[in-house]
Amino acid sequence: MSDPQSAYRRLRSAHLAAVTSSMQDHIGRLDWSRDQIEGYRDQRLRALLGYARERSAFHSGRLGGIDPATAGIADLAGLPIMTKQQAQDEWDAVIASHGLDREGAERVLAQQKWFSYTPLDQQVFSSGGSSGVRGVYVWSWSFFVTAACLAWRMQARDERRAPARSTPARLAVLAAAVPPHASTPLFDVPTVDGMRTTVIEAGAPFDEVVAQVAGAAPTHLVGYATVVGRLARATLAGELAIRPGRVSTNSEPLSPEDLAAIRQAWNPVVHNLWGSTEIGVQAVGCGHGEGLHICEDEVILERVDESGAPVGPDEPATRTLATGLANRSFPFIRYDLGDEVTLLPDPCPCGSAYRRIAAVAGRRDDDFAYGAVTVPASAFRHVLGSDPRIAEYQVVQTAAGAEILVVGSPDTEAVRAAVEDAVRRYGLDRPQLSVRVVDRLQRHQGTGKLKRFVPMPR
Repeated sequence: MSDPQSAYRRLRSAHLAAVTSSMQDHIGRLDWSRDQIEGYRDQRLRALLGYARERSAFHSGRLGGIDPATAGIADLAGLPIMTKQQAQDEWDAVIASHGLDREGAERVLAQQKWFSYTPLDQQVFSSGGSSGVRGVYVWSWSFFVTAACLAWRMQARDERRAPARSTPARLAVLAAAVPPHASTPLFDVPTVDGMRTTVIEAGAPFDEVVAQVAGAAPTHLVGYATVVGRLARATLAGELAIRPGRVSTNSEPLSPEDLAAIRQAWNPVVHNLWGSTEIGVQAVGCGHGEGLHICEDEVILERVDESGAPVGPDEPATRTLATGLANRSFPFIRYDLGDEVTLLPDPCPCGSAYRRIAAVAGRRDDDFAYGAVTVPASAFRHVLGSDPRIAEYQVVQTAAGAEILVVGSPDTEAVRAAVEDAVRRYGLDRPQLSVRVVDRLQRHQGTGKLKRFVPMPR
């Protein structure tokens, strides 16, 4: 009997072939006009609403006042917001794929020795996410194909337009590397024929990560933004000799400091990706203009105020709601992503008609609240991310300030004083701050992600 990894790889090979066969269609969509994008999106929305109303007990009650045959984006505003806690608490009512319930999904997660498929060709993932609420998610065969095409079509289009390579492409993927997080299957997708891929555990000791990346000698580098940024700084310090021509960052906000280090170290084409296990892929950078293009053919994003009412493109929003048009197994409709986004009004130099958003800075709950005073994460990020002697950092909120953990060799007292000046500007008069140098930061055991800002429970 074959081992679980061998059995998984055989079926995954078929799955990747399905991605490859669908990629040309997705590349063609990048040249669509606004009318084509909106027409296709509206039809996908109507199909999702009709399916969810009939197959999901949770959504049947929510969608009672909408006619799926004629619904448009404006009709979504009449629906209540769907939250992560609600989705997990009412899992068995939300799921629209008969034959799988929460108990069965948990059993898949507990029993699988590697990534796997259910008898219905579904994949089950789990993630703690940046919100701290554990989530269990189901991706159907077709949903993975769509998510993978959305993630990689920008790069695949550019690769097909580029001159033929004289040497094989080599992809290094910095991801969770182990079940049950979705990042490894989604990001270990070749975009060039014959591409050799190497998956590296992002949460491993950094010297091991550096050694494995050096051994892979990647032409293409994909991974968590904080890890890729730290690898760029290792290159600038003479500790890593690689020169990838294309870099894709994901799973964490790409800070201006990490982006600057990546460009200085390698000067690659950079594709930043904003996604979630719930929706798949929401927006991707084209590598030619600023910001990220919303995947409007498969995702609807609503910028809303505190009450959930949509706001205009030039108005501030407090949250972003997402409706994933491709996930019918577990539909997310008007789902609160917890991120704030800003629309970019000007057309992109790449010529795409897909709307753009500015790079996502992170969840609104990264900000620290001290009674009536709120200190944004950017106050810490500006100081810590710009110090060349800090390779990585984590800020843990305390009752009257924060404990700051740093990897590197900074002047801790100078850092503490600079952070104190920064947070005082937001009204925290006597912050109690400490800065401590550590060998490494603890990443999430399952996902490999670094929770850079850790607020106190509210």
